Amino acid sequence: MLTTNTLLRREWTRFCRPGRLIAMAAAALAVLALGLLYASGNQASCGGSCPARPTGPDGSPVSDRFYFLHRDLGENGSITVRLTSMTGTITYPPPDHDRIVPGLVPWAKAGIIIKDGVRQGSSYAALMLTGDHGVRMQYDYRHDIAGRSGGVSAASPRWLRLTRSGESITGYESADGERWAKVGTAKLSGLPATVRVGLFATSPGDLTLRPTGLGGATTETRFTQAGGVFDHIGLQGASSARGWRGEAVGEMNRSEWERRRKASGAVVGTNGTITVTGTGDIGPAGSEGSRPVERTLTGLSLALTVVLVVAVRFAAPGHRREPAGGAPITRRMLAARAAVVGAVTLMTGLLTVGTVLPVGAAMLRSNGIRVTEVSTLTEVRVVVGVAAVLALAAVLALAFGAVLRRSWLAILVAVSAIAVPYAVTSVPLLPDGLAQWLLRVTPAAGFAVQQTLVEYPQVVDHYAPFAGYFPLPWWAGTAVLCAYTVIALGVALRRLPRGGERAERAVDWR
Repeated sequence: MLTTNTLLRREWTRFCRPGRLIAMAAAALAVLALGLLYASGNQASCGGSCPARPTGPDGSPVSDRFYFLHRDLGENGSITVRLTSMTGTITYPPPDHDRIVPGLVPWAKAGIIIKDGVRQGSSYAALMLTGDHGVRMQYDYRHDIAGRSGGVSAASPRWLRLTRSGESITGYESADGERWAKVGTAKLSGLPATVRVGLFATSPGDLTLRPTGLGGATTETRFTQAGGVFDHIGLQGASSARGWRGEAVGEMNRSEWERRRKASGAVVGTNGTITVTGTGDIGPAGSEGSRPVERTLTGLSLALTVVLVVAVRFAAPGHRREPAGGAPITRRMLAARAAVVGAVTLMTGLLTVGTVLPVGAAMLRSNGIRVTEVSTLTEVRVVVGVAAVLALAAVLALAFGAVLRRSWLAILVAVSAIAVPYAVTSVPLLPDGLAQWLLRVTPAAGFAVQQTLVEYPQVVDHYAPFAGYFPLPWWAGTAVLCAYTVIALGVALRRLPRGGERAERAVDWR
C-alpha cells in the first residue's frame, strides 16, 4: 500500500494541471478585481470625506444625537420628573418628502439623562419612555434594561427618577410619584465629579421599504421627531451657579432635513411644564452611512462557482473511466484528493481575501467613505473564516462528484446548493424571510463567517442578508456547512472500497 505522503504527492501532481491552476488563478483574480473595482468606484456623498463617527467609552462607533436641556450635577444627587405626554412626527421620503404625519416610531425616546458633558460618545445613563417599548434604562450605548410596558397620557402619566452616587446611576419609575420600582443600576467608570443632568428627546430615522426584485426590498429613511412634556421637575445635588441650558448634541448628516432639525428644542410653558423635542438617536451605530469591510468581497460568488467546478472535475475523472484493470478508486485516494483541493483552496482564499479586505477598506477611506470599524481579531476571523468556508465548499463539491459520478450533475447540484443561495441572498432580490431561510438550511450558511455588523434590537435598521446581516451567528453557519461536508464525504467514502497498493498504483493519474 502506498504511503500517505506518496498518495498526497500524486494527487497534488494530478491537481497541478494547467487548466485547474488557471481556473484557481481566475477565481482569485475575480475576487481581487471586482473587490478593488467596487472600492475605487465608491465616492463619498457628503462633499469630501464623511466625518468620523463618534465612539463610545469602549471605543466602538455610536450614534449620539439628541436635544438636551441640562444643568450641572455633583457626585451625589438625583432628578425626578413627571412625563405627561409624548408625541412625534414622521416625514416621508420622496416623492412625498413634504408629507408630515403625526406618529411615534418604536424607538423614539423622551426622558431624563445623566451624562459626562455634551461631547458625543461620552458616558451616560438615561431613563426614558419609548414609542413602543415602554420604559427603558439605557447606558453607555449598548446596554438596555426593560421597565414597565405601555405608553403615557395626561390621565396615566409616568414618573421617572435617576439617582447618582459616585459612579453608580440607578433608575426608578412610578405611576403616582409615591410608590417607586427600580428599573436598573449602571456603573459608569471614570465619571467625573461634575456631570450634566436633565431632560432629553430624540427619535431615530424610520425605514420605508421599496419593493424590488422577486419580493426583496431596499430602504429609504424617514425623518422623525419626538417630544415629551415634563412637569414636577425636582433636582437634588444640582449646582446653583448655572441654570438650565439647552443645546442639540451632535449634528444631522442630511442637509435636506436641516430645516426640520431647527424645530428641535425646549419650550418652557406655564405651570412649570417643559416640552423638549429632538431628533437622532442614542445607542450603538447602525449600518446607515457606513460600509462594512466585507462589501469588498463582491467577486466571491463568481470565485465560489469556479472553485466548485474545479473540485467536482477533480473528483469526476476517475469515474468517467475506470482505472486500468478495472480497479476502482479507493477511500484513501478520495481522502487525499479532498486534502489537496481543500488545502489549495484554503491557501488561495487566505492570500486573496487577506489582500482585498485591507486594500479595499483603505481605498474606500481614501475616497471619503466611512468604513465600519472592526477589531483586528474580527478582521482576522473574516479572512481565515472565508478562506476556510471556501475550502469546505470545495471538499463538499468533491464529495458530490464522487457520489454522483457525473460531472455535469455534480456541478449542477454543487452550484445550486452552495453558490446560488449565496448569490441570490447577496442582493435585494428575494423576500427577507426566504433569504434568511436559505442561509439557515443550505451549505451557504457558512458564509455568515464574513459578517462584521452587529444586530441590536434597540437600533432601527434593515436586518436582511443583502445588507450584511446573516440569520445565524458565524460559528453556527460554519457548523451547518461542516455538517453537510462531513455527511457528503462520509457517504462518498462508504461507497468506495478500501483497496490496496495494486488499486492505488493502477489509477489513471491524468
